[in-house]
Amino acid sequence: MSPSLYAVERSTTDSASGHHLVAILDFGSQYTQLIARRVRELEIYCEFFAHDSTPEELTARSVRAIILSGGPASVLQENAPAPHPGIFQMGLPVLGICYGMQLMGRFLGGCVIPSERREFGPARMEVMGASPLLRDLSPEMEIWMSHGDSIQELPPGFQVLGRTENCPIAAIGDERRKIYGVQFHPEVIHTPRGIELLRNFLLNIAEIQPTWTMRSFVRHTIDEVRVRVGKQRVLCALSGGVDSSVLSVLLHRAVGDQLTCVFVDNGLLREGETRHVAETFRGRYHMDLRQVDASERFLRMLDGVEDPEQKRRIIGGEFIRVFEEEAKKVGVVQFLAQGTLYPDVIESRSALGGPSTTIKSHHNVGGLPEIMGLDLLEPLRNLFKDEVRKVGEEMGMPEEIVWRHPFPGPGLAVRIIGPVDAEKLKILREADARVEEEIRRSGLYREIWQAFAVLLPIKTVGVMGDERTYENVIAIRAVTSQDGMTADWVRLPDRVLARISNRIINEVRGVNRVVYDISTKPPSTIEWE
Repeated sequence: MSPSLYAVERSTTDSASGHHLVAILDFGSQYTQLIARRVRELEIYCEFFAHDSTPEELTARSVRAIILSGGPASVLQENAPAPHPGIFQMGLPVLGICYGMQLMGRFLGGCVIPSERREFGPARMEVMGASPLLRDLSPEMEIWMSHGDSIQELPPGFQVLGRTENCPIAAIGDERRKIYGVQFHPEVIHTPRGIELLRNFLLNIAEIQPTWTMRSFVRHTIDEVRVRVGKQRVLCALSGGVDSSVLSVLLHRAVGDQLTCVFVDNGLLREGETRHVAETFRGRYHMDLRQVDASERFLRMLDGVEDPEQKRRIIGGEFIRVFEEEAKKVGVVQFLAQGTLYPDVIESRSALGGPSTTIKSHHNVGGLPEIMGLDLLEPLRNLFKDEVRKVGEEMGMPEEIVWRHPFPGPGLAVRIIGPVDAEKLKILREADARVEEEIRRSGLYREIWQAFAVLLPIKTVGVMGDERTYENVIAIRAVTSQDGMTADWVRLPDRVLARISNRIINEVRGVNRVVYDISTKPPSTIEWE
């Protein structure tokens, strides 16, 4: 990916002001996002950079340390993604993870070969000798491996810091140059003490100060928005979800009455959403809130559409067109604000030419047409979901808003498998409301990342009141996660599942069967489409 494209992806407000910056060079690993999450947990600011970023570009951003991510390629492949060789001569501490370590081995004079026995999954690493990277860690560490190549010969100046039964060179280091590599993934929860390894690298080796907090983010962002916006007006896309709600309150603090929030009822929302948004933002926060009922318009556009990516494109395109129209009614507007987060950017990255694999497109990433003539304002673009919640708490927002479960931009359209129509939406909306009610009633809502209903494209035979029925199937999905990148299904108590099933079948007309999704992410995604 060209560096210029990555520059476009950076936040339109430099919320990193006053913080030391760690550059994560992205080689396409689906774990890359987790590296950033762990670094942020250490209260250290980091950003993703193109894998081939030059020393000049990194220097211009005052980067203090570099992490090379993993990736799906083999360093032995022709045209495999590679870093600019000059990054190893910058005098900055460097940590290579998995593919990143193999790149270091190859670029710095070692030898990389296909492993005799590939390792995917748990392993135990023996720590060899004393090293600042592995200081205060166990002599034998539980780690998570995922590699098909390995270093056979060390580059000059490096020592072996750790080994496993199948990988004699599992961790390496050149302490003089502060360049280190690990063959495993310290960022995943399956490496229990991985966060301590990252702490050693960033705080002790790179000597970076932990100053990244949401309190400082709120303060800096408000100041930066005020400077950038000046006396201009801002149009904000408000959906009622956590991201856009936090964004709206943050912007209102920054520019007050210069902000106009637009809530588009696309007919694909949760039960009671329109009323909830009006009561909260017009009533509680006294914002200039414009409500647009475009439900019939969206449903016409979606008529007969089955493909989930086409649904997303249609909804995203229509969303922008509604904003074009509303912007003209508001008057002279300079900025359009959106609640884009870092996971949105990562999952959409290959559409912009990056090495990561596209999982699904996001309608709020890069979706602002130039013909609108508005500047894009995305203050949350570099944050993860849990950081956004902390921002909301920092600003004193109500718990029922801050801890609301994530809701997809395309709404219920991607929870109806197949074509969308008003009848299916009514069934799904009612079923979904009962899932939420019972999860809240059980006291599990805060413990769950996301819980919702999905309407399946099949009907099954049932019996109600001694009569045969042939009606719809609802699938229930409930997962735990830290950032949405990986997720495990929730072991809901039998009594909760029983109440959910009983209520949906008895109270939602058109449903006679409820099933429970027990898939993890990966290999599945959280949403079904």
